[in-house]
Amino acid sequence: MIIPYFRSSSRDFTLLQGDCFELLSQFNFHFDMIFADPPYFLSNDGISVQAGKIVSVNKGEWDKGGSPEQIDDFNKKWISLCRDKLKDNGTIWISGTYHNIFSVANSLTELGFKILNVITWAKTNPPPNISCRYFTYSTEFIIWARKSKKVAHCYNYELMKQLNDDKQMTDVWRLPAIAPWEKACGKHPTQKPLALLTRIILASTNKNAWVLDPFAGSSTTGIAANLQKRREEIEDLKVYSQFRRKIKDIAKSETLMPCLFACEEEPIMDLPF
Repeated sequence: MIIPYFRSSSRDFTLLQGDCFELLSQFNFHFDMIFADPPYFLSNDGISVQAGKIVSVNKGEWDKGGSPEQIDDFNKKWISLCRDKLKDNGTIWISGTYHNIFSVANSLTELGFKILNVITWAKTNPPPNISCRYFTYSTEFIIWARKSKKVAHCYNYELMKQLNDDKQMTDVWRLPAIAPWEKACGKHPTQKPLALLTRIILASTNKNAWVLDPFAGSSTTGIAANLQKRREEIEDLKVYSQFRRKIKDIAKSETLMPCLFACEEEPIMDLPF
């Protein structure tokens, strides 16, 4: 029996603690969208710069990977488990760098997904390249794919266009890396910025959508969903309003399409745990 690590009073925000390989196979529920930030396998004893200091790029044993075959097996296994948890019209977003993104793309294709876009997240404030022997790493990639090749998916095209000054939004997103205020509750080595997750959720879900993150980490995905009123996890209204003001896409979207932020009083479905 699965026992939640945390569940909000409204029962629409739940955290599970454990190995996603084990947990995903223990319940039957289908989500509207999945965001996954899996290991990039870039812990290779290299160095980088953080807050003006030279630091190791090593994140932990979980990020060291193995042979190309082992990495492919890992990605195919967790993506297959996630596929079973998606609705037929559901989509999945997976982040990565060149270290893992090609393996992820191959796994998605082999498992029957249709790749919709490969978003290039161009960081506006990347760390410098201290070796000065090649171009500065300033991008990450996010693959957006849908479960079924012939089933229509959710894409809020008009909203994305209006957020982009009434021009079609491209697959290059210029957004900053994580800001100091987002680390208020502690530091996570692979934390994603709320601005990035906010745009992803706004683009591919509607109100009352259920979102899964199999590698929750600092739970940015859950917070971003909450800030868009898809969840009611944050009960401190002062903190809630302060965070919302810092995310430009949220402030603009509420004015443009308030219907996307209006949740029902009760969740349409409940998780089986």
